[in-house]
Amino acid sequence: MTSKGPEEEHPSVTLFRQYLRIRTVQPKPDYGAAVAFFEETARQLGLGCQKVEVAPGYVVTVLTWPGTNPTLSSILLNSHTDVVPVFKEHWSHDPFEAFKDSEGYIYARGAQDMKCVSIQYLEAVRRLKVEGHRFPRTIHMTFVPDEEVGGHQGMELFVQRPEFHALRAGFALDEGIANPTDAFTVFYSERSPWWVRVTSTGRPGHASRFMEDTAAEKLHKVVNSILAFREKEWQRLQSNPHLKEGSVTSVNLTKLEGGVAYNVIPATMSASFDF
Repeated sequence: MTSKGPEEEHPSVTLFRQYLRIRTVQPKPDYGAAVAFFEETARQLGLGCQKVEVAPGYVVTVLTWPGTNPTLSSILLNSHTDVVPVFKEHWSHDPFEAFKDSEGYIYARGAQDMKCVSIQYLEAVRRLKVEGHRFPRTIHMTFVPDEEVGGHQGMELFVQRPEFHALRAGFALDEGIANPTDAFTVFYSERSPWWVRVTSTGRPGHASRFMEDTAAEKLHKVVNSILAFREKEWQRLQSNPHLKEGSVTSVNLTKLEGGVAYNVIPATMSASFDF
C-alpha cells in the first residue's frame, strides 16, 4: 500500500498502521486487541459498538451509525480481522511493523487482505460525519474473526444469531480482489471457495523396495490431473484479455501430507487443494 511520506502522514494512514500492527495472524490471532481497537475507534467517531461472542474467544464487533428512518433495511459493511500466516524470512521488513518507506509504501501483512478495507469504512464514516451528512438508512460495520480459515467460528455462526437478524441488512459490501494501483474496484459478486482434500491408500513397506499399488502413485495421478486443469485455466485467462480472474477457476495445491519416516512407504497420503 502507498501513502504520503512520514513528514505529512494523514491521520487515516496512522490509524491504518496501528491496525496493521495488531497481530491477528492465524493460527493464533490476537482478537482481543482488535476488538479493543474498534471499541476505541467507535468512541472517537461517536458510533454505537456491540460485541457478539459467537464462540469462546471469537467476537464479532458491530459499529453502528443510526439512520434517520429506522423502518428501512440497513447497509452492512463487512470485513474480517484475521490475516494469513507469514514467512518472515521472505519479507524485507517485519510484517507487523507496518513500516513505511520514503515513497510512502507500507509493508505489512493484511495491508491488502483486508485491513485496508476496514479502515476505508471507518474513515469514510468519519469524513461523512464531519461534513454533517445524515442518511435515511442505518449503516453497520461488522468486523468478523476466523475468515481466513473458513469462517466457521465467525460469520457462519454470526448469521445464525438474533443479533445478526436484528441488523436487518438489505445491502452489503465485503472484500474483492486486491488492486496494485490506487483504485479500489467494487464487484457485484464473488467466487466461492472449495477446499478439497484427497486421500489415497496403498501398500506400505520398506522404502528400499519397489512396491506396487502405493498411495503415492495413486495420489500422483490426482495431483497431475488437477495441476493440468490449473494450467488450462491459467492459459485461458492469459489468452483472452476480456476475461478476469473471476471468469476462470483458480486452483492451487496447498498441502501434501503423509509418511512417518524416510525409509517407510506410507499406507496413506493426502493432498489438499484450494479451488
